[in-house]
Amino acid sequence: MTEKKWQKKWEEEKLFESNPNDKEKLFITVAFPYPSGAMHIGHGRTYTVPDVYARFKRMEGYNVLFPMAWHVTGAPVIGIADRIKRKDPWTLDLYENVHRVPKDELPKLEDPEYIVRYFSSEYNEVMHEMGYSIDWRREFRTIDPTYKKFIEWQITTLYEKGLVQKGEHPVKYCPNCDNPVGDHDLLEGEGVGVNELTLLKFKIEDKVLVTATLRPETIVGATNIWLNPDVEYVLVKANDEKWVITKEAHYNLEQQIKGLDIISEINPDDLIGKMAINPFTGDEIPIFPASFVSASYGSGVVFSEPADAPADYIALKDLKENEELIKKYNLEGIVENVVPIPVCSVKGYGEIPAADIIERLGITDQNDEKLHEATNELYKIQHSKGVIIESIPGFGGKKVRFAREELKEELISKNMATIMYDFAERPVVCRCGNNCVVKIMDDQWFMKYSNPEWKEKTHEVLNRETIIPPEVKNNFNYYIDWLDDWACSRKVGLGTRLPWDNKWLIEPLTDSTIYMSYYSVARFLKDMNPDDLNRAFFDKIYLDIDSDDIKVAPEIVKEIQDEFNYWYPLDWRLSAKDLVGNHLSFLMFHHSAIFPEDKWPKGTVVFGMGLLEGNKMSSSKGNVILLKDAIEDYTADVVRLFLMASAEPWQDFDWREKEVLGTKRRLEWFKEFAAKVEEIKGSKLDLTNIEKVELTRTIDLWMLSQLNQHIKASTEALEVFQTRKALQESLFLLKKDIDHYLYRVNHLLDKKDPAVIYVLSTVVESWIRLLAPFTPHACEELWSNYGGEGFVSAAKWPEADESLISLEIEKSEELVQNLIKDINQIKKMVGEDAQKVHIYLASDWKWDLFEIANEVGKPDIGQIMGRAVKADIYDDKKEIAAVAKKIGREMTKTKYVGKIDEAQIIDDALEYISNEVGSEVIVHTDDSYDPQNKAKNAMPYKPAILIE
Repeated sequence: MTEKKWQKKWEEEKLFESNPNDKEKLFITVAFPYPSGAMHIGHGRTYTVPDVYARFKRMEGYNVLFPMAWHVTGAPVIGIADRIKRKDPWTLDLYENVHRVPKDELPKLEDPEYIVRYFSSEYNEVMHEMGYSIDWRREFRTIDPTYKKFIEWQITTLYEKGLVQKGEHPVKYCPNCDNPVGDHDLLEGEGVGVNELTLLKFKIEDKVLVTATLRPETIVGATNIWLNPDVEYVLVKANDEKWVITKEAHYNLEQQIKGLDIISEINPDDLIGKMAINPFTGDEIPIFPASFVSASYGSGVVFSEPADAPADYIALKDLKENEELIKKYNLEGIVENVVPIPVCSVKGYGEIPAADIIERLGITDQNDEKLHEATNELYKIQHSKGVIIESIPGFGGKKVRFAREELKEELISKNMATIMYDFAERPVVCRCGNNCVVKIMDDQWFMKYSNPEWKEKTHEVLNRETIIPPEVKNNFNYYIDWLDDWACSRKVGLGTRLPWDNKWLIEPLTDSTIYMSYYSVARFLKDMNPDDLNRAFFDKIYLDIDSDDIKVAPEIVKEIQDEFNYWYPLDWRLSAKDLVGNHLSFLMFHHSAIFPEDKWPKGTVVFGMGLLEGNKMSSSKGNVILLKDAIEDYTADVVRLFLMASAEPWQDFDWREKEVLGTKRRLEWFKEFAAKVEEIKGSKLDLTNIEKVELTRTIDLWMLSQLNQHIKASTEALEVFQTRKALQESLFLLKKDIDHYLYRVNHLLDKKDPAVIYVLSTVVESWIRLLAPFTPHACEELWSNYGGEGFVSAAKWPEADESLISLEIEKSEELVQNLIKDINQIKKMVGEDAQKVHIYLASDWKWDLFEIANEVGKPDIGQIMGRAVKADIYDDKKEIAAVAKKIGREMTKTKYVGKIDEAQIIDDALEYISNEVGSEVIVHTDDSYDPQNKAKNAMPYKPAILIE
């Protein structure tokens, strides 16, 4: 197979092994994969973008380093191995039928390290099959002993700067794995935040109903409490209190509050209809049934504040109309007396804001999908612009966002409330299959991302970087400000242990923040004795700190240090948009703390996500196409081409089979084009020795002008990672122009016309180089078959020859095409068999007038006339005025590029025009024959036409 042949040749020639030299360097990295399953087409897009850019910059003359490694730290593979050991049917099915692991290999996946070896080897193989220009000498796994030494150095450096500390903090946690979890450890719930909720204590007899809320200030407007009669509630011991919460809430809360033991189950029906006491106001409020209350969120007990909570307002309205429930729970004489109590005023809303927004959105009941939208909108505007109403003692007139914090502190200080944490949304499921909780860790090690000086320095890193797309810079600023302390250690998983506290492992995101610097020296380190790679060694390599403790020979240290200094700083970091708030921000934090300013990263590109036939891709749900299968079905070049052409990297892309097949046809046309040119030439095509011909025909000049415009636009697009725009120019639009050129010179194709052969040979030569970063295998084959020198992957990127780009030439071809279109339209209207077509060209004075209008720059007829009369361009002022008005109308539509020799252009294309219109065409440069007085209508770029 052609593709395998070129992959082997590149490897034999060590074409992509990058060593320091005297060229300008370019160092590009992409987030290394976590190989716990097979590569799918989403991964294909992720890794093809940097490869296209690396190949492009290599051809531009840069010394490019594009490395790859495997991120295997953490607990996910432990969970997978455990599920396979337990013969979990879903996991076995996933790995056999989605990830295509052979049946006899499945039992071996009970060993997490085997999972890592198996899939990293498969990734390596598929990346080779995709033709990635990776320097494989720098490959490593994050559990390699030498890499672990590097991570020990990183974490110790941060620890000694006071940026790693032990403390108490809420973290996402899997009770089954007994481990904090990050997004990469999850099957579901990636990117879900943790909210701090206030637990308010409403007493009822000897019990306490604890209600969780994000808005404690609304307690003053509490009208009732909601319990869900269809879920399980329990009575739990909380210090000297007995709390009523759901069984599911207990699963979460017992990780946050010590000694929260279940006393007994409790039937919610026994509480509904009774009265509880509002801790802040002392008022008695009733307990009502509500099916909307979630058993898993918060405490499973909710206080109702219908004035400002649309869900409470509509639920209360529904209950008042539900005679069956009122009767069942003996709520007659109670429910009808419950009315909203105003708490907050906000501009644009009345006394009861929830009622206003429900009416505006036309919400009819509590099952209405618009209820969520109403809640979000109202909560946001009240938080940013709301004010507590004057009648509320102690807080009246205060802005909601300030009153919220003050009231919360007061309630907690008086034991009327406490704090709990919960996920912003559910489910959050660990890769082991277990539901996660929020746990308060009290002996956990944290990265102190909350440190204000560190945040400030990280903002400096960001400010110096180029971010693509630029609008993502605001997201980075937000996340850097928002990031709080991060749990950086785990007890279970693969990885590096904390040097000063051996029971803890460093978690996966923390050990993948500055590994780009490790790439720069990995080819030396992989074969060294890990024991020699001590703190002093890395201090010298990365920070040039001398020490007597260095165990490695000085000449080796120097070579390694020189390699690092050559490649660093990192020029481009590429990763997905879901990593902006963690990995990509962490990278900036860590670089700012560890490295001097001249080693800070220079640029970041953020990717969009992948869809499959319009649906989100998910390996766990089986909605993926494996990259290996796609390569087998379509070839690597087709896959690469489609992934790069379907969307810009930062946009979401959609893999659609029909469109992939269309891309395949385009590539086939491109591959056949060189053979077609060779056929036209009638002899062997030699791209290294193209015989130059002096061009005079407009259409030949037009084709080279278009080619160079596409080269220029494609180059500019690739410089800023716009792969789709680059391909629009270098493949789709260029093919359209080539099709047009072949049609225009069709009558010359059998005549071995030297100009046509020269133009087409030039196009082939440039086109192969233009598409080489995108479809390297096909381009290598064409380059080799048609006399290209060496590898096209190492050839010079085509440079646009500005002297060949001509707006006048472009306008000339436009003139010919418009003329044909106009003649055919007139013939259609006239509806007779025209023998002759007479063409009248604009007089010189009309060109002079257009030149004046262009200088004026706007359709100011008076000014155009004034200048024309002053320049004495024509005797008949009345006609000047008529033409000036016409030009004024046409100016914005007709791009003026200067005078063109219309007579010569049309004469060049006369045979073509005659064939296209099916009539004899006669060109007139004066009005000596003008029986219908048409010549006066001729305008620059738009000749007049008479049909006989």
